[in-house]
Amino acid sequence: MRYLLDTGILLRLVNREAALHDQIRHAVRLLKSQDHVVMTAFQNMCEFWNVCTRPAEARGGFGLTHDEARRRLRTIERIATLLPDSPDAYSRWKNLILDHGVSGVQVHDARLVALMEVHGMTHLLTLNPSDFSRYKHITALIPEQIAAGGTQAS
Repeated sequence: MRYLLDTGILLRLVNREAALHDQIRHAVRLLKSQDHVVMTAFQNMCEFWNVCTRPAEARGGFGLTHDEARRRLRTIERIATLLPDSPDAYSRWKNLILDHGVSGVQVHDARLVALMEVHGMTHLLTLNPSDFSRYKHITALIPEQIAAGGTQAS
């Protein structure tokens, strides 16, 4: 099975000081050891770079140099396969936002769901499963659920 790694997962996976680093690292290793494929999207990589290079005094910014952000980006590239963008994702995204009344910042989550749909994916590792609860065909798991054996399709 393929799992999409959400941005919050990526950020903590490569930040050893992050509160959830060990749990996330364990969950990703467990998925890979069970022959699941962990993937990420171009959008997640953009969001990752944004947070990494945003000034530390700005909301949520890490304030990393480009070199340090690049090193972390390369680590993510070694761990996760990049899910290719698809022109078909736009029409799926548009249907999702209209059908579900999505607005504001959650349009980005709808874009991830659209991309997952295009690629036949149903599972997502995230820190914010409630952001995806409106999409009944998506199984959004937190790292603790992976550790507890929640890797099977529901």
